[in-house]
Amino acid sequence: MPQILTAALYHFATLPDCEALRGPLQAECERHGVRGLLLLAPEGVNGTIAGTAEGVQAVLAMLRAQPPLAALRHKEAWGDRMPFYRMRVRVKREIVTLGVPGVDAARDAGTYVKPGDWNALIDDPEVVVIDVRNGYESAIGSFARAVRPDTRSFTEFPAWVEAQTAPGGLLAGKPRVAMFCTGGIRCEKSTALLRMQGFGEVYHLEGGILQYLEDMPAEGSRWEGDCFVFDERVSVSHGLVPGTHRHLCRSCRMPLGPQDLASPDYLPGVRCPHCRGTRAAGEERALAERERQMALARQRGTEHLGARLPTPSRAGPVAGSAAQDHGPGPAQADASLPVLYSFRRCPYAIRARMAIAASGQRCEWREVVLRDKPAAMLAASPKGTVPVLVLPGGRVLEQSLDIMRWALAHHDPAGWLQAGEPDDVEALIAACDGAFKQALDRCKYPERHPEVPPEAAQSQARAWLEGLEDRLGRSAFLCGSRAALADVALMPFVRQYAAIDRTAWQSLPWPRLQAWLAAWESGVLFEEVMHKAPAWREGQDVQYFPPGQARDSAA
Repeated sequence: MPQILTAALYHFATLPDCEALRGPLQAECERHGVRGLLLLAPEGVNGTIAGTAEGVQAVLAMLRAQPPLAALRHKEAWGDRMPFYRMRVRVKREIVTLGVPGVDAARDAGTYVKPGDWNALIDDPEVVVIDVRNGYESAIGSFARAVRPDTRSFTEFPAWVEAQTAPGGLLAGKPRVAMFCTGGIRCEKSTALLRMQGFGEVYHLEGGILQYLEDMPAEGSRWEGDCFVFDERVSVSHGLVPGTHRHLCRSCRMPLGPQDLASPDYLPGVRCPHCRGTRAAGEERALAERERQMALARQRGTEHLGARLPTPSRAGPVAGSAAQDHGPGPAQADASLPVLYSFRRCPYAIRARMAIAASGQRCEWREVVLRDKPAAMLAASPKGTVPVLVLPGGRVLEQSLDIMRWALAHHDPAGWLQAGEPDDVEALIAACDGAFKQALDRCKYPERHPEVPPEAAQSQARAWLEGLEDRLGRSAFLCGSRAALADVALMPFVRQYAAIDRTAWQSLPWPRLQAWLAAWESGVLFEEVMHKAPAWREGQDVQYFPPGQARDSAA
């Protein structure tokens, strides 16, 4: 009989003192052996926890004892295994990140529609039905008549709404709107966004798609296909039974159905019909090798960690020893150092290198040619984007912010992690990486986005940058009197926008933002970070980052 109870929950409510709740809630979870993740924010709570029935109920009771959370509801599932390794209670700016200030789902959310009444609503041709999930989710199933924005993340949704409310857009004139998502949290917040923008009649499916599939029989249902879920099932259908999409492509992470698996374009771990032709032959060979290593690990009963694969041309010295030159041949790598795969001009890689250089952390530096990505990098990180940091123990950091935080956790001489309010810093970075990055790409590469007028992309980008100018009018840096993680994380993207047309940049009425960027660009740290390095090739002499650091000698 299953012994582990998993509870998924969220509730929008005004929770002003969530920081005071974090510690006691963490302690209560640990006291009862409950694991998982709970997010607290001024707008409410969101998360999933697991443990014994008594432990989970005790934590839920503690949450409901807070008056704003008294109406908290949750969904339960039983299992034989603990799905989490630890318990984390985190305080954030938002419980689901949209990146738009002022959206209040507790106050402004649209009208709930129960699953039994949903068909009648979406059958109305005057109602615009919107699937607010990401493209990889909606690709395998959705409601009939639903519009799919095909976003890559929820933070891109506001930009889609802005584009569609323009004259000629789907939402021009503010029609009646019905919205849905997997479990309800994203569509609930999305309805508040539309209400804030003046939409009058905005509806959302109570309990999300999962509740509809649980309550409604297949006969007469308006649902078509499978519903993507974020667990080992991959997808479900009516009655919440497993759907036909039961696998994920390990190359592009798209859900795969029987037709995909039977396709000649499908090669496990290497490619699928969705990503066929998107990788170079060398990348596919690296992915095939990674798949082979994983199969061998499964046979041995061990786990493939995605670490660097040993090569016959290079063998690292004993961990902790100094790297030594060996005549005209390639220098040996120091196995005690992380390996950084980077590309000089990539803004994500720049932010990661800024943090590494500031921390003084020494790395083996492998500068990547994006059209010819090295097999060693793809073996460690098949997603094929930079930066990638491979730690000595085999752990792989694939996100620039993870690399920044890792480096600064070791040494943060300028106090970037401590500066600014954590929620403000996190929200600012999320907005940059979401809506602003999307607008930036459309400004920089208008030919790739013919569906978006260039002036609309410029308007969106400049509106966001004006907000940074306003911030710098109140303080010396974006989040206060000292440079914070947000300043370092945003700088490469502001720089990329300025580089589109430097003359136009200097003519804009943003003297504070221009001075802020110029100060970063003229600094010694940035000069070191932008040092040009030759492209890395297997077997060449080892390069180290930061480039200004001398090689260590044996102690």
